[in-house]
Amino acid sequence: MTYEVRPLGPGDQQLAWDLGSLTFGYHERPMPEGWLSDSPGRRTLGVFDPAGRLVAKAVDREQGQWFGGRIVPASGVAGVATAAELRGRGLGRLVLTRLLQDARGRGAVISTLFDTTPGPYRALGWEEVGALVYYRVPTRVLAEIRPDPTTVLRPATEADLPAVDAIYREVARTGTAMMDRAGPAFVTADHDGCTVAVDGTGTIVGYATWDRGPGYDASGRLTVDDLIGLTPEATRTLLAMLGGWASVAPTVVIRLGAADPVWALLARGDATPESTQPWMLRVVDAPAAVAARGWPRHLTGEVDLELTDEVCPWHQGRHRLVLAGGTGRLEPGGAGTVRLTPRGLAAWYAGAAIPQQLRRSGFLSGGTADTDELLRTATAGPAPTLHDYF
Repeated sequence: MTYEVRPLGPGDQQLAWDLGSLTFGYHERPMPEGWLSDSPGRRTLGVFDPAGRLVAKAVDREQGQWFGGRIVPASGVAGVATAAELRGRGLGRLVLTRLLQDARGRGAVISTLFDTTPGPYRALGWEEVGALVYYRVPTRVLAEIRPDPTTVLRPATEADLPAVDAIYREVARTGTAMMDRAGPAFVTADHDGCTVAVDGTGTIVGYATWDRGPGYDASGRLTVDDLIGLTPEATRTLLAMLGGWASVAPTVVIRLGAADPVWALLARGDATPESTQPWMLRVVDAPAAVAARGWPRHLTGEVDLELTDEVCPWHQGRHRLVLAGGTGRLEPGGAGTVRLTPRGLAAWYAGAAIPQQLRRSGFLSGGTADTDELLRTATAGPAPTLHDYF
């Protein structure tokens, strides 16, 4: 059978809603009036059978993510769905391969997604490199934290939002893979509360966004999406504020990265994972991805690479990785000393695995102790972290 892959049009919206709502379990809801599968920074591709039936779809989100202090253009993949009767027949591969081609055409150099099952995406070159985790913490534990007497908390006002955004950006810039929240696909979520921490000079040095769940008995809880302090005093005081809910919300559910400074004030034994959502990365255009991110400023060296990639053949072959002064480039040619699979390239680029681990996984072969050390150092840094689900 011949299938057509194309962007969805105005007449395809009910088809997109029906396929997505059935796949993701909200099919009892009617399509909202005026609902559109696409919006600024969001584009849906569909697979249609000869009868015009929408049998698969996927969304390409235009976004940026921080690597090495620079924003790397990315394709956030979402809303991947295939008709139940046709799963396992390559339709997902068909739409995702086209999505990668189109995303590269608009300038995306990497792709990330949250996977419900890794197998189909690994077959196309994505690899799990991190997880978005919410932890459940007894509020009474946080009530034991003492606030800093010189740090004042107050509700955020609209005038504070630029300062809140700047705090997030400062932390994201020094991390790995954090979302650039200025992109067209990013929409600031509404919260029951946004609390800012102000130091003795009147400067906003931290914030927390939170939502109060229903009830005030054992079921009461507070969910915290962001808690970011630029100073230890701000972090401590914001956590103490959460502890003040102990009498009516016995549980705090908070989103934390593996190396979040909050862990300096919280025993890991007191935090139980509430939900874990793994996410994956794929390199879409290796030369452009190398040029886009930042690299260690004091690292200088070269490694000859050979990339294998049938899904993104435009960067397949031999390249020379050249790093100097915080920049990198991938030049065609070289001896192909180190061979990387797409999943190996993804894990290395994200800093999720060192060459020795990649070699043991079958994702990297060849090279020497010297090439291993350069590749390890090149992407050493904070663990890949995402604080935004899409």
